[in-house]
Amino acid sequence: MSTSDWQIPPEFQPDPEELTYDLERALSSVVSLRATVPDDAFTAEALGTERAGQGAVIREDGLVLTIGYLIAEAEEVWLTTSEGRAVGGHVVAYDHVSGFGLVQSLTPLGVPALVLGNARRAAPGERVVVGGAGGRQHSLSAQVVARQEFAGYWEYLIDDAIFTAPAHPNWGGAALLGPRGELLGIGSLQVQSQTTGGRVLPLNMSVPIDLLKPILDDLLRLGHVDAPSRPWLGLYAMEDEQDRIVVAGVAGDGPARRAELRAGDVVQAVAGLPVRSLPDFYRALWALGAAGVDVPLTMEREGDVFDVRIGSADRRRFLKSARLH
Repeated sequence: MSTSDWQIPPEFQPDPEELTYDLERALSSVVSLRATVPDDAFTAEALGTERAGQGAVIREDGLVLTIGYLIAEAEEVWLTTSEGRAVGGHVVAYDHVSGFGLVQSLTPLGVPALVLGNARRAAPGERVVVGGAGGRQHSLSAQVVARQEFAGYWEYLIDDAIFTAPAHPNWGGAALLGPRGELLGIGSLQVQSQTTGGRVLPLNMSVPIDLLKPILDDLLRLGHVDAPSRPWLGLYAMEDEQDRIVVAGVAGDGPARRAELRAGDVVQAVAGLPVRSLPDFYRALWALGAAGVDVPLTMEREGDVFDVRIGSADRRRFLKSARLH
């Protein structure tokens, strides 16, 4: 989708006169991002080989913060400013725990850097701007509607995600701007929430910027956090209406596939501990130790209950490394 193909309806765009900061300057720090991934990449089947979104410039030298799934295994990344200047970039890091990704522009972008804010200020009721690449026409005036944990089907959990409404249609890597134009989070997903009246309300989920601060130095120095990796099973899981954890699929040639788990299997317990929600499941899994630890699961398949022990893995080892420039 090119920047000329769409725009946020004017009545939903942020009004510069209602803000205490220079909106145009802040939005100039949001760049569009396009990434190309090899056909044989581990994530190609699930995420595609052509990915597009945006990112926020957080350092004057052109360091861009985005959401990691956009750049996982990318062999080519292009960043484009709101003025249409395209610059190549290289992947610096993808942190699977937070979900953040970092890209370094190969030449200066010539745009200001956003200040990293305090995500605790993004309390329910706070007015925010969901900044998209391309300026005000691609940005949205929104409100924080909830702060709560979020569990993703891809073995992902954050404790204090930021949920905003109305939902931005191009959320991936969007900049969540606070009342001073500071960066409070990065757009990750669109989710559906059911209101008390039964209406379905689309929301954006953003990853709080506070998760970046303690790991940024490690990501810049090593490309990952200097800590043992969590055990990873390589399965996609969901909660059903009976509060069961159901396997929706398995990833590539990961541990779950090697253990012959399949879609429809139900996870009853981890190391004998019953699990009834995705957060329960993930926390029980990660409490067993670092990547490589054996994971004892109690499973149900078509009414039969069985135990299986799966050798977990380090997710990073299944992904192609970033190409150096």
